[in-house]
Amino acid sequence: MASRVCICFCIFVFCLFVSFHRLDSAAEGDDKSAEFVVTLDHSNFHDTVSKHNFIVVEFYAPWCGHCKNLAPEYEKAASVLSSHELPVVLAKVDASDESNKGLATEFEIRGFPTIKILRDGGKNVQDYKGPRDADGIVTYLKKQAGPASAEIKSAEDARSLIDDDKIFIVGVFSEFSGEEFDNFKQLAEKLRSEYDFAHTLDAKHLPRGESTVSGPTVRLFKPFDELVVDFQLQNFHVDALEKFIEEASTPIVTLFNKDPSKQPFVVKFFDSPNAKAMLFLNFSSELFDAFKSKYHDVALQSKGKEIGFLLGDLEASQGAFQYFGVQEDQVPLLIIQNKDGKKYLKANLEPDCIAPWLKEYLAGNLKPHVKSERIPEDNNEGVKVVVADTLQDVVFKSKKNVLLEFYAPWCGHCKKLAPILDEVALSLQNDADVIIAKIDSTANDIPVDIFDIKGYPTIYFNTASGNLLLYEGDRTKEDILDFIQKNRDHTAVMNEDLLP
Repeated sequence: MASRVCICFCIFVFCLFVSFHRLDSAAEGDDKSAEFVVTLDHSNFHDTVSKHNFIVVEFYAPWCGHCKNLAPEYEKAASVLSSHELPVVLAKVDASDESNKGLATEFEIRGFPTIKILRDGGKNVQDYKGPRDADGIVTYLKKQAGPASAEIKSAEDARSLIDDDKIFIVGVFSEFSGEEFDNFKQLAEKLRSEYDFAHTLDAKHLPRGESTVSGPTVRLFKPFDELVVDFQLQNFHVDALEKFIEEASTPIVTLFNKDPSKQPFVVKFFDSPNAKAMLFLNFSSELFDAFKSKYHDVALQSKGKEIGFLLGDLEASQGAFQYFGVQEDQVPLLIIQNKDGKKYLKANLEPDCIAPWLKEYLAGNLKPHVKSERIPEDNNEGVKVVVADTLQDVVFKSKKNVLLEFYAPWCGHCKKLAPILDEVALSLQNDADVIIAKIDSTANDIPVDIFDIKGYPTIYFNTASGNLLLYEGDRTKEDILDFIQKNRDHTAVMNEDLLP
């Protein structure tokens, strides 16, 4: 169930970097006069994609604010790229449209906007991980449309390609042929959306590292920790090379502040399936150096324990505080989120307490923290408001038949469903055995071992006897009422085994 944590975490990470992607252009919505971005839907998507060796597709929703901000930049980039030496096609799909639901499922769209790079007629799909402004989009896609790995023939080539603020990967070979070189090219093609690659016949051209190696060697340059790492094992297969890059490109402690150059490493941190330890404090505090040193030592000692470490500046961490439901007066604050989405908090931390508290976590001695909105004082509307602190009592212990909607305040489909649920609740207002309820999934922790939330709105129905069902019918008053009547219990006998 760990993957189910990712929907809310993706929202958190996206909000975390809104400041990096603020655009100067005014949001004009879905520009109907757009000439260069190709509009696709379920009827023409696969036919169009199959005709292109390289096409970029944005999956968007008309009501999404970030999509509206991206639209003019995306259109501007499409205009520039249409006249490129090798024209690059930019397209878009309204993934919120019911008729395109199959495409959204096929490409695992969990948030908006999501941009995919499709190669070889759609056979090779990669995530777009570049900037969101027009110039940045153009630069990134020009590089993506070219060779996956560039040849370095001189020190000048190396200086022009290797950026000291980014990860750069170079293969050193005695000749550009053979199994090792072919595997390196496969690796570069597979990971090209995440890293920059080059190859050379002479390590002397490279700015750092041993200059006498003749290959096959993969050298990784990075702006943190030891700065350069070589891979020279005999197992020069793609999977082994990929594992090396994954490990070598992960900082011992990921630094999060307002420096845009740190963004790719923070995104990588949150994309990792490992548990996540996050220490938030004021970087201008006189105790910063003490915290940084102690935290780094703990991170080194925890290598191999499937837990990553991030050090976040209070000034840049407002998105994190909102996501976790914590306050600034709790800083210095250490949060651990495990693979199942459970969170553990230690507020007003002292540097010497970091290691002991982590030890308690690893030993399983800590109680999880549950984020919950306040219990509403008045809850007299037809659709009852549920929060994390009342979820058990209302849904599992009430001995009622409960229809529960999981929603997000910004979700357009949720807004359309709201009046329909009001009508359902009104129709059942005299039925004491049925409760219609809703919970804001962005403001309350949801037990991922019970509820599988892949998108919004998601509706579950828990019968009085404890039979938990996912509602997958049409979102009409008649269909929802029919579902309730067919699946409800008239005798309220609670199944204690379903209680978490």
